[in-house]
Amino acid sequence: MKNKLIIGLSVILLSSCGVNNSSAQPSVSHAKDESSVASENTLVAYFSVTGHTRPLAEYAKEHLGADIFEIVPREAYTEADIAYNTDCRANKEQNDESARPKISAKIENLAKYSTIVLGYPIWWGQAPKILYTFVESYDLSGKTILPFCTSGSSPIGSSATNLSKSAPNATWLEGRRFAAGTSKELFCSFLDESLGK
Repeated sequence: MKNKLIIGLSVILLSSCGVNNSSAQPSVSHAKDESSVASENTLVAYFSVTGHTRPLAEYAKEHLGADIFEIVPREAYTEADIAYNTDCRANKEQNDESARPKISAKIENLAKYSTIVLGYPIWWGQAPKILYTFVESYDLSGKTILPFCTSGSSPIGSSATNLSKSAPNATWLEGRRFAAGTSKELFCSFLDESLGK
């Protein structure tokens, strides 16, 4: 009886604590109406491992009144997986033309969006291969895509151009690279200039 009581209490404690459940499915977070530049048909989709891309994606969501979707890998990246200049997982993926890491969730209603703001870090001069998984998972024909990237020093370079080959029937706007800690004002100015707001 004592053992059953202990097991029962353990289950209750685990279910009430902030345990990170890796099988939890991320979903599209919908925009609030208070945005000054509301746009119900805009989606911000982003991939962020170290946390530098996430704040800019959040700025875009707030400024554009857009929905937001985090591209979450089915198998999370560890620090060792992204250790630069090592034989790490990310390095192997970037060197493998066919690598397409799986994403843990899918957007069911992508057809409702006409514009996608697409954010990612620069890995070895290019977009991480999971971005190719995302782009190739949907029919993006006719959509306008505005890419942006974050990096310590690498420019956006050919990353967006190469990524655009996976969705040639979309209209790809000119992207830009931003450093970690970029101000909301600077980033929102880029959005307005690019999207003609």
